[in-house]
Amino acid sequence: MEHYLIRIEERLRRDRDRTVLSDYRGDSFTGGRLAGELLRLHRLFRRAGLVPGDRIAIAARNSARWATVFLAANTYRAVAVPILCDFTPADISSLTEHAGCLLLFTERRIWDRMPAGAMPALKGAVAVEDFSLLRAADASFGSAFARFAAEPAGACGDGGKESLLPEVPPLDELMIINYTSGTTGRPKGIMLTGRNLSSNISFALARIPVPDGATSISMLPLAHMYGLAFEFLYPFCGGSRVTFLGVAPSPTVLLAAFAAVRPYILITVPLVMEKIVKGRVMPLLERPAIRALTAVPGLRRLVYNRIRRGILASFGGRVQTLVMGGAPLNEGVERILRTARIPYTVGYGMTECAPLVAYEDWHAFAPRSCGRVVTGLEIRVASPDPERMVGELQVRGENVMQGYYRDPEATSAAFTEDGWLRTGDLGVIDRAGNIFIRGRSKCMILSANGQNIYPEEIEARLNLMPGIAESLVVERDGLLVALVALQNTPAAGAGAKPGAKPGTESGSGAVSEPTAEAVARSLEETRSRLNALLPAYSRIARIEVLPDGFAHTPKQSIRRFLYT
Repeated sequence: MEHYLIRIEERLRRDRDRTVLSDYRGDSFTGGRLAGELLRLHRLFRRAGLVPGDRIAIAARNSARWATVFLAANTYRAVAVPILCDFTPADISSLTEHAGCLLLFTERRIWDRMPAGAMPALKGAVAVEDFSLLRAADASFGSAFARFAAEPAGACGDGGKESLLPEVPPLDELMIINYTSGTTGRPKGIMLTGRNLSSNISFALARIPVPDGATSISMLPLAHMYGLAFEFLYPFCGGSRVTFLGVAPSPTVLLAAFAAVRPYILITVPLVMEKIVKGRVMPLLERPAIRALTAVPGLRRLVYNRIRRGILASFGGRVQTLVMGGAPLNEGVERILRTARIPYTVGYGMTECAPLVAYEDWHAFAPRSCGRVVTGLEIRVASPDPERMVGELQVRGENVMQGYYRDPEATSAAFTEDGWLRTGDLGVIDRAGNIFIRGRSKCMILSANGQNIYPEEIEARLNLMPGIAESLVVERDGLLVALVALQNTPAAGAGAKPGAKPGTESGSGAVSEPTAEAVARSLEETRSRLNALLPAYSRIARIEVLPDGFAHTPKQSIRRFLYT
């Protein structure tokens, strides 16, 4: 297996005079300029006293400079620690400290809101936007940064002869600590090696070759392995020019970006495709005239050919493959995509596998499945009858993580006694090897831009709010909604009136029921307080009260399936 860092160095030497990275409507980097910036950052790391194995955090929006910092860290043999910039500044600070990072590359808007003195191990902080100094913890880093700032940007210094990789690291050397996007203060740090990343990239290059002169677009967060591995590293290693969107992916922005970039591949989540089909295609198919046309076999094909051309044109007209992952695709939407012969496929992965577990090319993809296990991995179903009886999906092989950073208990719990990684997902595998997920034991919600949202963590915070007895967070039309039972509802206290709150007394001393307006005002205040504690992507759009409370299991757990 070829190390992905070798592919990166070869790409930069081959395309010294061609644009390899760019920001949408912004800066761009040729291979030569990018190589020069990597070497300039290497010199900063060396003068600052960093050695291979030291950790460098990156917490910023997607950009060519984000990618530059990541590549500089990895080619220096430092450990990159991507942190989602939508985390609160306090959480970013906490994770930076937890990973033992010596340097932090972030945005000034984030840095200005970070708690002072919270990262005592940090040597320095640098703004990703322009590589300006945010903090020098001591004079030595200040001096090292002054020399860095004085060097010409993008200059190789020796005509490009200096090697980015004086020594190729072993495949099993740690390359990334990737913190899962939980919503509490300290998510788990997943330790990924060169082998994990190289296996994913090698598989993708073999199964989805990058065309000559290809362009691609990065929209999903680079702090997530899905976006990092398949919107950046894989197409970059294959020779594509990668353009980073860097702004909120509204429909208007996306359509303009697709038209400008004309990507050869689209990596996305099912929710994006579902919005397109439900918003544009389904209303068309419901028109009486179109319904009449689709009832005639020959005309039906003409209608769906037009739909196919329209969908592909909206993505820029050059898309050869649409790859979706992270959640099941709506069955009705999938039926339309297949009828229109859209080249889509649905894969399956998890951060612990860097991230790929399963994939199949679109022309061989089995509907409702998530593909077949990828090269380098084995998969099994923990059930007596893997084809018919649902069980936990478990994997082992070259994609599987080393473990969770500084968390031996969680690492031990993640693996079976015989060394298989527990995915936490339930499914079956048919005789052809197609994997069908039947449920998610983790109840995770995937947002439109690829963020993993864990409802239980939001609920834990909401349940601590005054007046809230229990809560359940669900997704409704792409928004997060909190269903709540108030204190002293039947589910929380026998005999109490629904919606009554303690401490609301009348003049006679009896407990009175608050008005609907007062309850609504109180819940809106609760929502505001809750959202202030959460990253932007996991904030609650509204709170709905269940007057009769939740239905429970004998163990008093909420019966989630009744509300999702």
